[in-house]
Amino acid sequence: MLALSLAALAAVCAAQPSFLVDVLVYRAEGQAVVEGRDLYGFTVTEWDLPATYPPFAALLFVPTALLPLPAVQALFAAGNVVLLALLVHLSLRLAGRRTSPALLIAATAVGLWLEPVFQTMVFGQINLVLACLVLWDLGRPDGARGKGLAIGVAAGIKLTPAIFAVHLLMTGRIRAGLTALAGFAGTAALGAAVLPGASVEFWTRRMFETGRVGKAWIVDNQSLQGMIARLLHTPEPGLWWAAPAAVAGLLGLWLARRAHLRGRESWGVLAVAGTAVLVSPISWSHHWVWCVPLLAVMAAAAGPGRRWPLYAAAAVAVLFTARTHWLVPHSGDLDLHLPWWQQPLASPYAPLALALTAYAAWRLRREGPRPTG
Repeated sequence: MLALSLAALAAVCAAQPSFLVDVLVYRAEGQAVVEGRDLYGFTVTEWDLPATYPPFAALLFVPTALLPLPAVQALFAAGNVVLLALLVHLSLRLAGRRTSPALLIAATAVGLWLEPVFQTMVFGQINLVLACLVLWDLGRPDGARGKGLAIGVAAGIKLTPAIFAVHLLMTGRIRAGLTALAGFAGTAALGAAVLPGASVEFWTRRMFETGRVGKAWIVDNQSLQGMIARLLHTPEPGLWWAAPAAVAGLLGLWLARRAHLRGRESWGVLAVAGTAVLVSPISWSHHWVWCVPLLAVMAAAAGPGRRWPLYAAAAVAVLFTARTHWLVPHSGDLDLHLPWWQQPLASPYAPLALALTAYAAWRLRREGPRPTG
């Protein structure tokens, strides 16, 4: 099953014009470090893709500049398959389920076709390694030495995982939260020591340039801002996006804290992950690889005489495989002129996250705090 899935994936990916295109960006970042060139002054590929991550990430990409490009592409492709298997394992652990070899292999074979995972494979993205770092760290016992450090490193590579450090602090795990912040500060300090000019440029200017990452209104962007921009037919939703995003961010973190206090740690982790991709100005569809632990937690809720969680998980899996946002007209600026009936197809992920958040809040309201002592 896994062999067939990988063969089909290889055939489909090879036909994609953007196959492993982000690997070219990462390699160019590594080359800029090796050659002492301006890290944020270049673009690559026909899409004029620039470097958008902190300088610390560019340091990690240096090995890609020292290897032949085919070897780098092969390592990224194979590495993402292994990382998906690891994410499946960590997701089952989060859901309180043991991982058998057969289940791990089957889930990996199927998971390759979830749209966020598939796009990660096609582009050669790093979403899976970030999710694995965060889930591995959160799955360690509270009080474990160095807990939080992996979250800090993930945030140093790409800023959004920093929200999990906030979650640790809000749930009373102060030592782990401070360790995460210290790890993040350490990555910034290392980047500043090796690339001082690039660090000043990134932390004072580039990190605020959302437009540098891409157009927020295209269907690729499945964040709250992308959904609202398409709904209002405007590339700049302004406060119409900022205000709901602020509310969603506060409510998401509050819900995560409440879930932790109710003994629903898996719900809390998913609430933080959902909040991160919702409120980020741009969350490309491949950033939603958190659908893997979401499906694991939903399916694990099933039991004898309780089949509906499996049906719900199957419905969510269909939504994450249907690729409806790629089916609506989206060439040029057609993303901004979609009729009302195509809006749910263009923005499938954000409404799902909001609906699941509302359901979790309702369920947690009915449950009392977990016993202490």
